[in-house]
Amino acid sequence: MIPKLDDYKNRTGLTSSNTIKPGLEAIMEAMHRLGSPQKQLRAIHVAGTNGKGSTVAFMERIFRAAGMTTGVFTSPAMIDIHDQIRLDGRNTTEDELLESFRTIKDAGLSGRLTDFELLTAAAFVTFANVRPDIILVECGLGGRFDSTNVLDPAVTVITSIAKDHTEFLGDSLTSIAWHKAGIFKSGIPAVCGDLPDEALAEAERIAAGLDSPCYVYGRDFRMDGGTDESFSGIREVSHIERRLKGPHQAVNAAVAIESVLLACPDIDEDAIREGIREAQLAFRFEEVAPGVYFDGAHNPAAAKRLRQTIEEQFPGETVDFVIGMMANKDSRAVLDELIPVAHSFTFTDFSDPGATSARALYENCHFGNKQVTGTLDASIILTNDSPRKKIVSGSLYLLNGLKAHIL
Repeated sequence: MIPKLDDYKNRTGLTSSNTIKPGLEAIMEAMHRLGSPQKQLRAIHVAGTNGKGSTVAFMERIFRAAGMTTGVFTSPAMIDIHDQIRLDGRNTTEDELLESFRTIKDAGLSGRLTDFELLTAAAFVTFANVRPDIILVECGLGGRFDSTNVLDPAVTVITSIAKDHTEFLGDSLTSIAWHKAGIFKSGIPAVCGDLPDEALAEAERIAAGLDSPCYVYGRDFRMDGGTDESFSGIREVSHIERRLKGPHQAVNAAVAIESVLLACPDIDEDAIREGIREAQLAFRFEEVAPGVYFDGAHNPAAAKRLRQTIEEQFPGETVDFVIGMMANKDSRAVLDELIPVAHSFTFTDFSDPGATSARALYENCHFGNKQVTGTLDASIILTNDSPRKKIVSGSLYLLNGLKAHIL
């Protein structure tokens, strides 16, 4: 479900399907009917299992620090549809989106698209109406058959590859990499983060077949140092500080810098430093109350990165986890990754039709100090009367519901 999409569908008389239908035929026809708005835009296209949102946040802040106007399309929503389509760092307005959906209706596209294809079309129409200097677009699912893959980007990016959405992308890293690298375009630079060897080999194979220059983290560019980091790649940038914490965010920042410099080689180093320093993102190890952190670690790879961040930020400490998850996630593997830094687990139900039960999570957890809470009590979760840190994680839908209590 895309929050508030139905409001716009009802107001404009649009219909669309809420099923997932991988493939580009419908969205390509829609773009043709709309006058190919996506081809009027300079874009960076971003795929990846984890790290897309953080990498886009870094890039957006760099471009804005350099005085450029930006458009951003991300998934899923943090609160609702307006934060998925952003202009110069702000959410789109009701009037802006209403105009875009009316344009789509006038093009005769009612009933021809899935919900996500409809949202993608609205993003490209909105951006074409405003013409920002650059747009940053996240894939929704995979890449090759994702509706965003109608762009002619200046740079393509794969932030990371791990097992997730295996029912659509396959259960091997090679298969998942094949889907992600489907966004690569002939002769267009491709930037890869810290990928597993198997996935990197597939990405490089696809890039070579397209004569696409491939820039790989750890080989062609990297980030070194601690609190005072240095980037080396196309250019060298020293004295970098990050607000987004965790060793994985150093990789995301490096991917962002390399991608920005490939798209706009003249970007000033001060803009890069400011952008990396100021970038922040909801639900990425976000302290929402004293000693209470939100992190949307929803698959094993993200849980590993959360554990590494806890170890880096709170060395020698254990934390209290509050976890709610979707039923289509590998909850046992996620929980196993978190056990080394856990003092306790509290499992909670939350209101989403795709959520798994707190009791099922309890049964899947191989840890002694665990409990189930009967109801989602935001006041309890957001209050920390323990000397230990509290980490709320597992699903962005859970975090979205709780966020409303602290806005």
